[in-house]
Amino acid sequence: MTTFVFGHKSPDTDSTASAIVWAWHLGRTGETAEARLLGEPNTEAAFVLEHWGFERPALLDHLEPGQKVVIVDTNNIAELPETINDADIRAIIDHHKLVPGLETRGPIDVTIRPLACTATILWDLMGEEAAAAAPEGIKGLALSCILSDTLAFRSPTTTPRDRALAERLAGELGVDIPGYSSKMFAAKSDVSRFSAAELLRMDSKEYTVDGVDFRVSVLETVSPEAILARKAELVAAMPKVALEDGAQYVLLFVVDILREEATMLVPDDLSRTVAEKTFGVRVEGDTVVLPGIMSRKKQIIPALKVR
Repeated sequence: MTTFVFGHKSPDTDSTASAIVWAWHLGRTGETAEARLLGEPNTEAAFVLEHWGFERPALLDHLEPGQKVVIVDTNNIAELPETINDADIRAIIDHHKLVPGLETRGPIDVTIRPLACTATILWDLMGEEAAAAAPEGIKGLALSCILSDTLAFRSPTTTPRDRALAERLAGELGVDIPGYSSKMFAAKSDVSRFSAAELLRMDSKEYTVDGVDFRVSVLETVSPEAILARKAELVAAMPKVALEDGAQYVLLFVVDILREEATMLVPDDLSRTVAEKTFGVRVEGDTVVLPGIMSRKKQIIPALKVR
C-alpha cells in the first residue's frame, strides 16, 4: 500500500514541501510513498513548487480506513482529516507543541523538535548519506521551507541549526538567500485574487484558550498596506468564517516581514481584551501595532489570554 505523506489544512510552504521531501526519502528507502495536500497551497508555496520544478501534489479528498500515512508539520487533530484516527498513522514529524487527540494502532515514531522548520528535522532524520543523494529540487524545497518559516532568519523561532542548514543548502545550490527569499515573500504578499474569507483561512490554526475557540490567522507580507486596506471586508467576514469553521472568534495578525512587527485587527470587545491582556498594550482603535511580534507559534499562541 502506498503511504500518503501530508501536513496540515491550509498548506503553507513547509507543510507542502516537507511532504514532498519526506515522500522522496521514503521512496529512496524502498517504500512506496506519495505527497498529498489537504487544501490549495498558498501563493508562496505555489511559487516554490514552480521554481523548483514540482507539480502540485494531489488533494486528499477522502482518507480510507487503514490508509498508511505519515503526518508532517502538525500533530493537531483539528488540522487533519476528520477520519485521521481511522488511518494507519505510521509517523509524526513536527515542530509545534504537542496537543491531544490523535490515536494510533500501535507504537509509532514521533519526532517533535524545537526547531523553526519541519524540513530541518526531516534533513536531520534522513542522515548525511540521504542528504548527499538529494537532487537539487529536493534541496531547494528544504531551503525554501526554512526561509519561509524563519522569515529569512528574522523570526524568533530561528535556531542556529535552521540557519546553518539553510546556508549550507544555499551554498550547494548557488542560491542568494536575500534575493530568493525576497521573491518568495513577494509571492506570499500577492493576495489580491483571494476573498476575505480565503485570506482568513489561508494561514490559520485552531486553538482553544480559556474555554474560547479561536481561529488564529496570520498573514505574513512585505505589503501590509494592501491587506489592511481591506480591513472592513476582513472584519465583516470574521463572524461567518468562525461560524462555518466551528470557532467562536477569528483573530487576525498581519505580519510585516520587513518592519518586523504585526498589526492585529481589533473589531470587538473580546479581541480588545485579548490584545491588551496578551501583549500588554492599550488599544484605542480597531487595530494595534505589536512591535517585534512575528511568530504565531512562539509569540502569539503561547501568550494568548482571554481573562
